[in-house]
Amino acid sequence: MIDSDGSPDLEPAARALKALLPGVTDVQLSDPTPCAGWTVGDLLDHLMGLTLAFRTAAEKGPDPAPNGPGEPSADKLDPRWRTLLPGRLDELVAAWREPAAWAGETAVGGAALPAEIMGIVALDELVVHGWDLARATGQPYDIDDRTLATVHRLVSEQASSDGTPGLFGPMIAQPADAPLLDRVLGLTGRNRDWRP
Repeated sequence: MIDSDGSPDLEPAARALKALLPGVTDVQLSDPTPCAGWTVGDLLDHLMGLTLAFRTAAEKGPDPAPNGPGEPSADKLDPRWRTLLPGRLDELVAAWREPAAWAGETAVGGAALPAEIMGIVALDELVVHGWDLARATGQPYDIDDRTLATVHRLVSEQASSDGTPGLFGPMIAQPADAPLLDRVLGLTGRNRDWRP
């Protein structure tokens, strides 16, 4: 979705991700995800950190992890994640709904970018990791085409056959007429048919 000022709206992706959280059981926290080497607990820890980092980026606050985000770990996952993460997602959406969030430059994890790109990187994180969480926990995942189209433009520019270190694995080719979500996943190095 697009806000009235023309910038992407993170709310649909945040809502889709929030809808998955009640379906995650404690037993699943040690299960694998499509993110190589990450468990569900690791992924949730990453989501806890990125929602804070990208909200701070929208607000032009100091980068909370200027030396890089570090490896996520289920061992560091706040035991209150079920209540904290939905609130952080709401705060992230609200922060990027401010027109000033999309102006100037901002930084996340030591990487500085124009804010108009950083906001779309935040959207990409929500969409792709939403799918990761859904697939890892056996839940359906539905995201609107307008959001997917915005993310597809970003990943089309960044994907490569060798992968993009710290962002994506080597891309997996998809037919031109494949569903948009499949094409986004392929560009980020994810196999649409991945199963735990």
